[in-house]
Amino acid sequence: MSILIQLFLEFFKIGLFAVGGGLATIPFLHQLAEKYTWFTVETLVDMIAISESTPGAMGVNMATYSGFTTAGISGSLIATLGLVLPSIVIIIIIAQFLKQFSDSPVVKAIFTGLKPAVAALILCAALNLVNVSVINLSAFQASGNLIDLFPLKNILLFAVLLLLTTKIKKHPIVWIALSAAVGVLFQF
Repeated sequence: MSILIQLFLEFFKIGLFAVGGGLATIPFLHQLAEKYTWFTVETLVDMIAISESTPGAMGVNMATYSGFTTAGISGSLIATLGLVLPSIVIIIIIAQFLKQFSDSPVVKAIFTGLKPAVAALILCAALNLVNVSVINLSAFQASGNLIDLFPLKNILLFAVLLLLTTKIKKHPIVWIALSAAVGVLFQF
């Protein structure tokens, strides 16, 4: 099967089932990293950082990035199309039916049921990010030393930024730029 067809199909599935936005795509991308050699789990963290720091929807940015690293410009176009096509089709269909059933208790119950599922997907994504960025399992497995499991610089940056972002209200791009600068200066 052609790589472009595989990209389209995989991102079409992600677009179909990743309810809740860009963060909800992360568990699916994690599975792609394990299934194919398109990118690694470590690369996924870079994809998230780039997708968060560039304009546009995070999921679309990640699909474009994944497609580009896999098959160049045509791959980025195909992966992006695969991701957004289900949403476009579903929105058109739902818009037609929702007009008629917007006050239905069943429709309200469906949306109420989706909220915890979306929260669980986002929490799963957050845990995957912590696992890749704040815990270094491969270094621990290589050395057997418990200190290698927790990279001190990463944990310190995480803790400082968590504290600062809760105390000082700045636009997220400020924190992203600051984190990138710290990463360059201290060679994360």
